Amino acid sequence: QVQLLESGGGLVQAGGSLRLSCAASGRTFSSYTMGWFRQAPGKEREFLAAINWSGAYTYYADSVKGRFTISRDNAKNAVYLQMNSLKSEDTAVYYCAAEYGSVRAMSPDYWGQGTQVTVSS
Repeated sequence: QVQLLESGGGLVQAGGSLRLSCAASGRTFSSYTMGWFRQAPGKEREFLAAINWSGAYTYYADSVKGRFTISRDNAKNAVYLQMNSLKSEDTAVYYCAAEYGSVRAMSPDYWGQGTQVTVSS
């Protein structure tokens, strides 16, 4: 089992950048595929990016490809989401997630509590 805690959200102007962090508990963190999702008001939760256990493979949604970068540090039990060129439509609650599985078809077993990102135009 793993527990996840996101941080790094906040208010940023359009065109700006933010880096989200997700701290994980548990000795098996390095075994998990990790991902980031978001949910905007009135919308379904949306997949953004995933990274495999070693960090060798990543996968992105088209909506963020080229703007967002996922990375992980297994020594620190952490996963990150670097977000650049932010747009107002990126405003949402961002969630960290974990599962044993493919980066291309995440169906997470574990979720963090979320961190709010607000992009002002």
